[in-house]
Amino acid sequence: MSGKDVTYNDEDQTLKMYLRGRPIILAAPSALAENYDISATGPKPPKKLELEWVYGYRGKDCRSNLYVLPNGELVYFVAAVAVLHNVEENTQRHYIAVLHNVEENTQRHYIGHTDDIKSLALHPNNVLVATGQCAGHNKATASPHVRIWDSETLETKAILDDGFINAVCCLSFSKSDEGSLLVAVDDSNDHTISVWDWEKSSKIIETKCSTETIVAAEFHPQQENFIVTCGKSHVGFWQFEDGALKKKMGIFGSHDKPKYINCLAFLPSGEAITGDSNGNLAVWEAGKNTITNFITDVHDGSIFCIYISKSGNVITGGGKDACLKYFDQNMEKLDEEAQVKYFDQNMEKLDEEAQLEGNFGGVRAIAEGNDSQLYIGTTRNCILQGPGEFNPIVIGHSDELWALAVDPQSDKFVTAAQDKYVRVWSADSKKLVVSKRLEDQAQSAAYSPNSAEIAVGCVTGKWYVLNAENLEELADFTDGDEPIQVIQYAPDRDLMAIGSRNNYVYLYSIGEDRVYSKLGKLTGHSSYITHIDWTSDGQNLRTNSGDYELLFWNADERSQDPHSSTTRDYDWATNTCTITFTTVGIWPSDADGTDINACDRSHNSELIASVDDFGKVNLFSYPAIQPHTLYRSYGGHSSHVTNVAFLHDDSKLITVGGNDTAIMQWNVV
Repeated sequence: MSGKDVTYNDEDQTLKMYLRGRPIILAAPSALAENYDISATGPKPPKKLELEWVYGYRGKDCRSNLYVLPNGELVYFVAAVAVLHNVEENTQRHYIAVLHNVEENTQRHYIGHTDDIKSLALHPNNVLVATGQCAGHNKATASPHVRIWDSETLETKAILDDGFINAVCCLSFSKSDEGSLLVAVDDSNDHTISVWDWEKSSKIIETKCSTETIVAAEFHPQQENFIVTCGKSHVGFWQFEDGALKKKMGIFGSHDKPKYINCLAFLPSGEAITGDSNGNLAVWEAGKNTITNFITDVHDGSIFCIYISKSGNVITGGGKDACLKYFDQNMEKLDEEAQVKYFDQNMEKLDEEAQLEGNFGGVRAIAEGNDSQLYIGTTRNCILQGPGEFNPIVIGHSDELWALAVDPQSDKFVTAAQDKYVRVWSADSKKLVVSKRLEDQAQSAAYSPNSAEIAVGCVTGKWYVLNAENLEELADFTDGDEPIQVIQYAPDRDLMAIGSRNNYVYLYSIGEDRVYSKLGKLTGHSSYITHIDWTSDGQNLRTNSGDYELLFWNADERSQDPHSSTTRDYDWATNTCTITFTTVGIWPSDADGTDINACDRSHNSELIASVDDFGKVNLFSYPAIQPHTLYRSYGGHSSHVTNVAFLHDDSKLITVGGNDTAIMQWNVV
């Protein structure tokens, strides 16, 4: 859509806009039509957004992305946000927080990136952080690059953006020279490895690393200019000297060469240690490419992480078996007594291994706090705190996330994803309230007006009615065999509408004892249903579809109402439909119709927020009726932000990302 393509007909008081060449006629409400000026500029919103909290962690497909800072904060990433999360719980950690002037149970955020962060490295001074991102949906504004920033001030110190392709997947600061160099590996076909004088933002050297996947690149902690890389069928030992990078491949000799070498670390002796997809550990002679010790069957399945503790002991983490195994510096297993002595905790004795609960996933990253607390990043995007019994302190969805709904009467909101989990959160406490795993992948959700029930639509055409307090299943229904795209309860009647990808809207009544009965279906759309709004009296509804239609319906007659003379002045309980007269201004000038994924009007009708395919959350004054409307835009998500909703009191805005699986909570200020 562009300004010249939008016209207004004064005679019939309709606006015509185009999306992908399709004309869309929108009738102006009488109150707005009287003084409507299409050439005017819509005002900037009177409020702003501040990112308050990010729910989730990216452990599904990233490594080495969880560290503990000297002030006790965890640093990790999800979507395009680097999160600094303080999770104080015991006296010693409370003392550390006070010492460093850090509030307990808070988050700070570094939001300099424009798309998904894929890699993270902590400088030897434990203050500076490097984060590398991928290329975004919009290549002009989201190119792969590295940002080095101060974890105390959140100030950006350097940006490295010369020649990376697709994504920066591995990062490591040099250790033996106080961190003056940074090694980076990108996600190009040749997985180019480069060494940088990062303070000068200057690339010193680059070369092809491998045509196979690279998962880790680390500077040796003692040996100057020595780098080890690993990945698919590959361990590489690199010496950076005389302006060149020289590689020797790791020699497995008589040992079975694994398909993947997943992780690496360095023992206090200077030997490198790698973990592989067969569950084996290999210890490599210091500074050389030969194996001195090969330990088989450490884990059942892949070893995803090796952590060298502050005492020099070794902890390994398994992906399939979700176990931690403990070794001393000589790679002998620690017995129970040695572990208790090592952790120096008044706690239950540990076995030689610790098993994580299955629903949290396997071990992806390990970090150690100032008080020997362990933090485990998992493959299902959670962070657990231990040792002993590992409890979740960060919980995230681990598959594509679209479903979001807010409780009409409290601070709670619900999310549901294609990982099959339905989760209810408290925006005030910033914690999970209750969680349930369904049999089907979830696509949509809605709260009933009395807050008693949550309806969840799935990709199979099945949808559930759940008790909002405990997520106990009350009923389930199936409408078609395609995804339930949207669910909306009528605000003032016991009715609900189910929008399917099969182009139909199904209407249900809710009788005594909350029994749901199908009334029929609305037919008329020629593409899948994307959004539904009810009128305040529950008599009528409007729908958008994937081919940019806006249709109006009479709920009682279950028929389409094509007359703009009657529909233009309906009082709408919500404005989640993206294609309406009051949302013309949320569409960018070059929109193709799929760019805006969702919108929501504040309950006081002062604001409307939209989310788009470019990782942006956009805030407008409501109504946004001018093609050219001023707005505020906020980053944090990666490409394809999928849903947005104001809390019941408009104090906060909740947004969810599709593939980034992140939930973000914004203060409206």
